[in-house]
Amino acid sequence: MTKTAAAPAAEAAELDRGTRKTLEGVVVSDKMNKTVIVAVERPVAHHLYGKHVTRTKKYYAHDEQNAAREGDTVRIAETRPLSKLKRWRIVEILEQAK
Repeated sequence: MTKTAAAPAAEAAELDRGTRKTLEGVVVSDKMNKTVIVAVERPVAHHLYGKHVTRTKKYYAHDEQNAAREGDTVRIAETRPLSKLKRWRIVEILEQAK
């Protein structure tokens, strides 16, 4: 049995390389220039008891226009490494802080 050239092309078509991970979170710091820190919360079940607990992780995100302020809800997307810690960028500001 021989492999055809169509098989790798079909596999490549299945992989959508244009999609990137997106997350939603709250800006917890905007003190840096063109960088914000976004806290993303996610519910996880406790490994033994099954109770849902909230886990928080902070991501450094690029904000080219310095538009996001502390308390804003934003959507961030994966991108190439921009600095030692920055691997995300702000896609849109979903809700302004009050």
